[in-house]
This record gives sequence, structure tokens and C-alpha cells, in this order.
Amino acid sequence: MITARAAATFEPVGRSVAAARTFVRDTLQGWGLTDIVDDAVVLTSELVTNAVVHAGTTADVVCIRADTGVRVEVADRYPEREVPLQSNGGHHFGHPDREGGRGLLLCAALAARWGVEYTATHKQVWFQLDFPDRPAGTRAAGPALPSSALPIADSRVRVGVVQVDSGGLISAWNEDAQELFGYHSEQIIGKPLTDLAAWPHTPGTGTGVAEALLLSRWEGSYGIRGADGRVSPVYASHLRIRDAEGEPSTVCLMVRDRERAVLQSPMRGANVDTAETAERGGPSSDAFEVFIGSPAPDDLDGLLQRTVERARDMLDGDAAYLLLATDDETELEVRASTGLPSARQRFARVPVEAGTGRYGSARMPAVHEDLSAVPGAVPLLINTGMRSVVTVPLKVEGRLTGSLGVAAESPARYSNEEALRLQFAADRIALAVERARLTELEKLRRGSLSFLVEASDLLAGTLDRDQTLALMAQMTVPTLASWCAVYTVADQASEPELSYVLHEDEDRIDGLKALLMKIDPPEQVPTGGARSWSGPYDAAHAAALRTSLRSLSLGDSARPSSGPGASLATASAVGGETVVLPLVARNRVIGMLILGKPTDEHFRQENLELAEDLSRRAALALDNARLYSERTAISQSLQRSLLPPEQPEVPGVEVEVIYRAAGEGNEVGGDFYDLFPIRDGAYGFAIGDVCGTGPEAAAVTGLARHALRLLAREGFGGPAVLERLNAAILDEGARSRFLTLLYGELWPQHDGSAVLKVVCAGHPLPLRLRQDGSVEAAAEPQPLLGVMEDLELYEQTVTLDPGDVLLCVTDGVTERREGTRMLGDDGLIDVLTTCTGLTAGAVAARVLRAVERFAAEPPSDDMAILAMRVPEPEPADA
Repeated sequence: MITARAAATFEPVGRSVAAARTFVRDTLQGWGLTDIVDDAVVLTSELVTNAVVHAGTTADVVCIRADTGVRVEVADRYPEREVPLQSNGGHHFGHPDREGGRGLLLCAALAARWGVEYTATHKQVWFQLDFPDRPAGTRAAGPALPSSALPIADSRVRVGVVQVDSGGLISAWNEDAQELFGYHSEQIIGKPLTDLAAWPHTPGTGTGVAEALLLSRWEGSYGIRGADGRVSPVYASHLRIRDAEGEPSTVCLMVRDRERAVLQSPMRGANVDTAETAERGGPSSDAFEVFIGSPAPDDLDGLLQRTVERARDMLDGDAAYLLLATDDETELEVRASTGLPSARQRFARVPVEAGTGRYGSARMPAVHEDLSAVPGAVPLLINTGMRSVVTVPLKVEGRLTGSLGVAAESPARYSNEEALRLQFAADRIALAVERARLTELEKLRRGSLSFLVEASDLLAGTLDRDQTLALMAQMTVPTLASWCAVYTVADQASEPELSYVLHEDEDRIDGLKALLMKIDPPEQVPTGGARSWSGPYDAAHAAALRTSLRSLSLGDSARPSSGPGASLATASAVGGETVVLPLVARNRVIGMLILGKPTDEHFRQENLELAEDLSRRAALALDNARLYSERTAISQSLQRSLLPPEQPEVPGVEVEVIYRAAGEGNEVGGDFYDLFPIRDGAYGFAIGDVCGTGPEAAAVTGLARHALRLLAREGFGGPAVLERLNAAILDEGARSRFLTLLYGELWPQHDGSAVLKVVCAGHPLPLRLRQDGSVEAAAEPQPLLGVMEDLELYEQTVTLDPGDVLLCVTDGVTERREGTRMLGDDGLIDVLTTCTGLTAGAVAARVLRAVERFAAEPPSDDMAILAMRVPEPEPADA
């Protein structure tokens, strides 16, 4: 038999879901059915969401109380929507994370019975929750508890009994109420209870005291302003009754909020072992869980989003937002919003102290009844259509941690009463938000450390300037920014130069680079930290405006095929926040790192701090690359000065030289060669090997090569040249190094042959390849230079006939090794034997190829190959 019935209709808007939850909660609490309120609210929330959000129709909610339980019906006007099918094994509604069918999945899990009914115009889902079985005479009971687990109260518990008539005026006031609040009955009877109430609030609903007095039953917390002006938090239980004449009134029982256990109805599940719950640290539900819902989201973003949604529903607002304070409490950063363009507002920052006066600081609650009267008072709500707003601070241990705001499209929606209600909620969630923020911050810092370690490894792995610039950009896009540009500064007097541009969309790079080339670079500021730069935004939007106006003035027929699309795309790419980070290394600004976001997006403060750390490492890497490039250029210039100038043409003789210096970046080593004219018809040639490799050996190389040229042109013969060079090397003292040297003079002859006079001072012997394929040494070994003071050297004369080859090499060729094997003189002779009939260039190339193929590893010693060949005369024309 039906004993009570309540119905309501909800429009297809998002906040109707919260309103439906409130309706069902208040209805069942009014009927005294607190045991099944939670299940009913959860099921109603899912079913109404399906109706107003997914189906997009109004939702009709009906609550029916019967003898055995409560039936709730939710109907929408979209009967074509399908019902998830049942399989033979039972109910099958898909995965719980799917939006469709989740309400029915919950019905199957929580309700005693449920069903779906269709008509031509409606689809109705209903569920029934049965009353729990209890022993006779028991409505609710809990287990026996130890004394330590019992609620704490004063030695005398005072329960204020206040009766309020149908007009909201106090008609009865007992002695305990007088003791609690300081008013005598004659002072208070006849006055509205709402005059005494402060921060009227039932956590999780939008019900205030005025509305609660009209309900059949209500329970919750609010404040009563006492005779001394102080507000005392109370926990109250209201019961709506009628007297013998049928006149309704409300009886209010009140206790101090800390003694709420005296009046508070048992929560659902009160029959579980409360002692175990107390031992685990407290009750199973608190004010935070009631406001946020249980279970609470375990991540910061989810918690903040749930908070703004509940705050909006609690004050029946159109929008809500939550900002978190930076570590220095100077700025607030938007982290969650509802009813606002969140993509545009997310991570936007506003100052904590926005102006003078009470409402100019985020540290105090504020109510703006009409924002149109104070334009710009709340920057986040500019051009959003919101007219009234209430904001309250979030504080933990007296420190500002954030700000919570609720806004409405109509003016004068909020007063100090709503501010107190919102502050009450903010106080309940502030600590949980701060804990979640610190947890997220710790995760971000660990991720930042990992990112910086990887970035440092990559930057340290190269000394190439261009590669360093590319790495800087690739590490920031898209991890930290949507686009990036790097300006470099050559010296203090030069202007910044755009060196690298990168965008996460490759199609935007050319347009972005062209835009940045047209505008002045940002000002060089050596101080650290990110600073805003509006140059790209202003230039891009001005260009887009000009293009659009030009396109409109030309008309459709003459409009360019591309239209303003490219300009608008570039403007959108740079339309968000743009920051400049100075690249400072060794107390000098060497460039600037520009990071940007697309239209209306902002940087997180943590990402900016990470970008600052990265910019410092990148600046040092870039400066190291610059220094390395400068040193390399100087080294290469000096090394090139040690190499012979352009090789002269020797008439009647083919000459080929191959030179390889060991070591990365070295052009000159310990091996050297030279070929130069001495006088008419005579040429000098040399090939040598200084002990060691690298710059020290190259210094002796330069001494030897220049001394040889000077002495030879002074008319000295080969032995005299080498004896004087030996003395010059010994004069170097500790810097001297011994060297092996093959020096000779070459005289081409008119008969097509060539005469050579050679001196071989400790050097691998030159090899002569005859036209018949035989190979022989062309000189005898003599002492090397730089060891003994008195040398007696002699020269030997060799005649190269047409077709003969003279091959001169350094020990980098003959001492080529792989394991225990060595190429040696015999291996070189075998290679040269196969070169009969080849040109000098081909002979040198074949020897080099044999050396390289002898071992898998690249050569580790300097190497020089000098091949000279007397060509055969061309046959006379027949």
C-alpha cells in the first residue's frame, strides 16, 4: 500500500542532476528513511544523468513510499533509446566505464527490484529499495563499544529545543537554548529564527535554514549567533508537526556541533563494527566526504573538478572555478572550472592582491552582486556573461592555498549568507586539496628531475652548435610548449639572430619562422626567470586582420586562393601565452629561448620553473658548442698553415699524394710530406714521420717542412740540408722530437726519364716498381734525425725510366696491424707488385685501400703516401 508520494520535473541542463539528487535526499530524509538515502541518491543521479545529459530531455522523478520499501521512477521522453540486452548467463551491460547502461548496472547491483517500461512518448526506469529488517522495537542500533571509542561530550549535554511557527517565528525557547546562546525566552520569542542563523548549510545540498524549516524532517549543521555576537556552530534536527487545530510548526533540537552524536541519525551501515572503524582512525564518513562524495577522487585534477561541480550545485550557480596559490602566495593559478571556457582559463594566473580594500584580496571572502558595475573586478569572468560571484579563500594553518568561486548569470544572486556557506565547504576541503597538491607536486618534481637528467645527457653528448640548438627545441616541444624559437647573440654589440624554430605541427613551422623574422627580437634581459612577450601575438593578429580586410575588399572573384586561412592559422598558433627565457652562460647573455602556447592557453608554473632549469643547462651546452667551434676553427686554421700549399705540376712526372692524420678534427699530425720547386728544372720532395701524433708532433712537422724548403733553395745538397735540420731539431731542447725523413731532389730529363738524388734518414725505404713488375729498394737506410749531433749522411742517385714508379710511405702504412699480424715491408711489396701499368694516382689509391682492408678497425696512426711515376711516351701517329 502506498503511504506517501512526491514528484518533480527537471529540465535538460547539467545542474538538474544535482537538483534531482537534492530532491530525492530531502524527500527520503523527510520520511525518516536515512538507511536507504545513499543508494537512492546514487541510482537517481545516474538515471537522471542519462535522461538530461545523454537523452537531452526533461526528467520526471517520482518517489513512492510503500509498506515494504521505496520505489523511485525516472522517466524521459526519448523512448527510442535502447536497453542493454541480457545474455543467457545473466545481465550484460558492457564495461562499467562505459557511459551507456551504467545506471542499469547500478540498479542491478543495489536495488531489490528494477525494471524498464516503455510508452509511445516515454521511457521509464524504476527501482525499489526495501526497508532493512530490524528486531521488533528497534529502528537503529549499534554494537557495544569500549569507553575509548564513545563520542566525547560535556559533563552536561544541553539540548536546545526551539519551536518555530508557520511564519518562521520562534514560538518556544527552553532553558538549554538559553544556556547555549545567551538569550532569555522573552528576548527571542516572536523573532525569526533566520535572524540568528549564520552559514546555513547542509553539506552536499543547497538547502538553507528557511527551506529546511518547511521540510517534514531535516538534519544538519549551521551556526547560531549568540547574545555576545559570536557564532556558535550547532548540529540540529528539525521535525515538522501540526497542532490540534492543524497549524503546522517545526520543532528544532540543537546541540553543540562537537556533540552532534547526540542527535545525528545513524549513517547507513552503522551496524558494522564501529570499534574497528575507530581504531582505524575515525568514523567512516566526515564532512569532507559528504561534500565531495565517497570515494573521493585520488588525483588532484579529479578532486578539484569534483569540488567546483559540487560548489556550483550547492549554490545553484551557473559556473564555478578553483584557483591554487603559488608557493610564494603572490599569484593564483586556475586549475579547475565548470561552466566557463576551461581551455581558455586553465593555468591562467591572477595576483592575490588585485587591489585595495576588502574585496581586492583573495585572502578574504568576497561577494560581487553585479559585476557590470565594477568591470574587471574578477578578470577570469570578463566576457563570460556572469553578473554575480562569491569567492572564498582556502587556507591551511593560516596560509593561503587557493580560492574557490561560484558565479551566476543573473545579478544579486549571492549575499554574505552564501559566502558563509561556501566558506564552510572550503574549510572542509582545503586540507585534502593541499595534500593532493603536494602529492602531485612531488610527482612533478620527480618527473622534472628525470627530464633534466635525460636533457643533460643529450646536451652533453654533442659539441655541435646546430645540433645543440635542435636538441633544445626538441626537448621543449611538445613536452613544455607548443612551439619554440631560439635566438642567439654573437657578442654584446650584435643583435639577437633567429637561429632555430620548431612547432609541434610541422606545417606551421614556415609560417611561424616568417612571422618571427618580421618582428623585432625580444629585449635582452640578463636576469633569470620567464617574462611575457606579446610580440608574436600582436604581429600575427595584425597580419591576420590585414589579410582578412584585403580579402573582403577584393571580393570573392579576386580573392587569393589561400585566403586568410594561413594568417589565421599562424595567429592561432601563437595566440596563447608566450614567454622569454634568457640563455645566460659565464655571466653573458648568449641568446634567448622563446616558448609559446596556442590561442588562450597558459603555462603551468611548474612547467615554467622546469623550463628555467632547462634553459640554464642548454645555455651552458650552447656556449660550450660555441667555444668548441671557435677552438676548432683556430686549430684548423693553424693546421692548414702547416700543410703544403698547392701541389706544383712537375713536367714529365706524375705525382700523387694521400695524407691521413690520426685523431678526430686533426688535419696535421706527425707524418708530413712536401713537394716544391728548388730552381729551374729541379724539384724537392720529402716524406717524414715525427715521433708521436697530435699537436706536439705537428709543431716539429712545421719546423721540418719550412726548414727543408729554406735550405734547399739556398743551394744546399740533400745531406747538408738534413744535417742542418738535425741541428735545428736538437736546438729545441725538451720540445724536440726525433723524426725519420726521406728527402730527395727530382730532375726530369729530356729523354723522358727522371733522375732522383735521395737521402733516407731512418725512414722506411722508398720502393721502385719497374715496368716488368719487379720491386726493389731505391735507397739505403741511414741514421734518423733529432738523436745525434754529428751526422754524416750521403745521397744516392736513382734513375726512373718511363713506366717506373717510386713509392714512398710512412710507417703508418707498413705498421698497419690486426692482432698479431702486420702489413710490413713484404706486404707493401706484394701490393705494389700488382700496380704495374697503373698511374701514380691509381697506385696510391690501391695502397690506401689495401691498408684500410687489412684490419677491421680504422687506422690509429698518421699515414702519408707519395707516388711518383714517369709515364711511358705516347706512340707516334702511324
